[in-house]
Amino acid sequence: MKTDTLSKTNSEAVALTLPRPLEGLLVVTLEQALAAPLATCRLAEMGARVIKIERAEGDFARGYDRAANGEASYFVWTNRGKESVVLDFKQPRDRGLLEALLAKADVFVQNLAPGALARAGLDGDTLRTRNPRLITCDISGYGTEGSASALKAYDLLVQCESGLAGITGSPEACGRIGVSICDIGAGLNATIGILSALASRAQTGKGCGVSVSLFDGAADWMTVPYLHAVYGSGAPVRQGLRHPSIAPYGAFTTCDGASVVISIQNEREWKNFCEVFMQEAPLAKDERFCSNYLRVKHGEELDEIIAQKFLQLDLAQALEQLQTSNTAYGQVRTVNEMAEHPALRTWPMSVGDKDLELVAPPIRTPWDAGRFESSPTLDQHGAAVRAEFLPESVVATV
Repeated sequence: MKTDTLSKTNSEAVALTLPRPLEGLLVVTLEQALAAPLATCRLAEMGARVIKIERAEGDFARGYDRAANGEASYFVWTNRGKESVVLDFKQPRDRGLLEALLAKADVFVQNLAPGALARAGLDGDTLRTRNPRLITCDISGYGTEGSASALKAYDLLVQCESGLAGITGSPEACGRIGVSICDIGAGLNATIGILSALASRAQTGKGCGVSVSLFDGAADWMTVPYLHAVYGSGAPVRQGLRHPSIAPYGAFTTCDGASVVISIQNEREWKNFCEVFMQEAPLAKDERFCSNYLRVKHGEELDEIIAQKFLQLDLAQALEQLQTSNTAYGQVRTVNEMAEHPALRTWPMSVGDKDLELVAPPIRTPWDAGRFESSPTLDQHGAAVRAEFLPESVVATV
């Protein structure tokens, strides 16, 4: 694993003079698990002050695993740079603290069950009668209307409900996408929505509400299969490591057992591949394979021909010939192999008593710090936040 030293050097040179874009903004968040914490983590990385409200038992993502030096990998990843405050807004004193926070907040994010905050008088429209500049972001599983809104929406369930699992996996069985993709997508969509609302407020002076759902994000990604299913000749079937509408585009095994995915996107690439890698120039003009449509139609025959060539080469030889033919390729790597990838960038972060190298932010900016702030312990900032936001008369009664 490699620290992003170049980014760190550049960021250290500008960090003294260049503020992060959300410096001075206060974000209050009632959040748990992954989608909302990821959204507010991105805001914290942009400089916002993020105060995370937790139950007495804490965000349940704290207990998912112990992979990060004894702490949960999910929590460490999505809560760095935040402040943690434990409160129960059903209790009068804690309700007073929450209302004091929201009176000064720029953004309020929540992913409680649909309707929970409205019943408590903490919905966005009500809050904006007291703080007109407040931006609220509601994150749900299936939206807030209709029969599906009451469904619990954990990531794998949404992968299944949205059809993602139905087109993922091998021909023999559906498959789960290997990370919590629907949660991640909802979190990133929430970040986009919040930034859009901040831009709108800069023009109008008024806050507004935005909302996202896990299902909406997954459905958006399903647009191409949806169009094929509803208006075309049918949705693509599960292909494993093959592409349903481009050929050759799939995985092949070398004689030493490595898997390599190749991708041919146009006829020029197909010609080069046949001449240089396959060393069979006539293959490019074969009536079964002389267009992408025909290559897909005769995909099994084509894959068998290419597979035989790969079995004559070890991994090093295959990669050399793919590079010579200017063919796009990717090795099918394990996670351990990904951790050594030459393109991987990492930043250090203190977790407990040691530094861990975490994957660097996917967006490179001039204000990059080159190091992550730590994630908070439960209620680490409770006393300080209460003293800051509650009137002295209220603090004295707490």
